[in-house]
Amino acid sequence: MIKIIVGGKKHISWAEEAIREYEKRLVKPYKLEWEYVEEEKLNKKLSDWPFTGHDFVIVCDERGKNISSEAYSKLLQEAFLNSKNVVILIGGAYGFSEEVRAKADFIWSFSDLVFPHMLARTIVAEQTYRAQEISKGSHYHHA
Repeated sequence: MIKIIVGGKKHISWAEEAIREYEKRLVKPYKLEWEYVEEEKLNKKLSDWPFTGHDFVIVCDERGKNISSEAYSKLLQEAFLNSKNVVILIGGAYGFSEEVRAKADFIWSFSDLVFPHMLARTIVAEQTYRAQEISKGSHYHHA
């Protein structure tokens, strides 16, 4: 299971539809679980959150590393092989505090572009499905 903690409200309709389309194709351990936290409370929650050695924490942040779909798939596979819980954090409008970024195992930038939160959520859902398919060797991903 991959836990995704996001700043803000539940998905709006167009994002919900796209995310659900990818989610219905996911199987364990790639299944997604969403937790929504008010943007104003997100950094506080995460500064108090027990980052443990049992979690592989990915922070989505424009200042992170831009990686390929294959590299994302490999990150997830390695975390699963090491019996880690995967936690993905998608911040609010102002991102994450330096304290939260410092606790992350990986800081992931989707692109040099900045995306709205609903699109970032959709990207995470699609890329997680793509990662699953890469690990299976399916034809969904054309390299």
